[in-house]
Amino acid sequence: MEYSNSKPRSLLILFATVFLIISSCRADPDPLQDFCVANLQATDITVDGFPCKPTSSVVSDDFFFSGLSAPGNTNNMFGSNITQANVANFPGLNTLGLSMNRVDLVPGGINPLHSHPRATELGFILQGEVLVGFVSTANAFYSKTVKAGESFVIPRGLVHFQFNVGTGNAVVITAFDSQLPGVVLAPFTLFGSTPAIPNDVLTKTFQVDQSVINLLKSKFSGSTNY
Repeated sequence: MEYSNSKPRSLLILFATVFLIISSCRADPDPLQDFCVANLQATDITVDGFPCKPTSSVVSDDFFFSGLSAPGNTNNMFGSNITQANVANFPGLNTLGLSMNRVDLVPGGINPLHSHPRATELGFILQGEVLVGFVSTANAFYSKTVKAGESFVIPRGLVHFQFNVGTGNAVVITAFDSQLPGVVLAPFTLFGSTPAIPNDVLTKTFQVDQSVINLLKSKFSGSTNY
């Protein structure tokens, strides 16, 4: 009796076809237009971006942003300021998958523990000397003092910080692979949420008395703007 390999070949073709379909679905689609400047006033329900402005109403200023050119106000509890250039204030970024921040730090100032759930962060020290660190999901802490002209990367979603360890002001430029990377700022998220996280949850989580939790809530409740 002669053996036929038609069935194995058919299965192989089927598996290859399914693999190609899955791969193509997971890949980012190719752009279908030159740009999609965000219509920030639109009320339409959207996914992964804002609706496009009509091309007839697009102007040159949609593609330019000067907000990172000047230092921000660092007169706050952390001695730092983050100026954002994302789709919310730079509409030309819509659907392009990138954004930037400027971080200003006075001596001893900190960009406090936070994470970006939607983006990896690439940083460049424009001025000063900054301790940069992050913690992996295996609870390993990685850090290094980074000087002007040097760079760092923070993997997506990991908790991290920048701390000015120099004697002068520091300036950090950060880039993200998302038009709106999002930020989870640890102190405000844990102790300033609305409505507040119950004290019993926080005391049990951190193994401290309610007085400690009340003190932290008094410092961070009300706003995420610092």
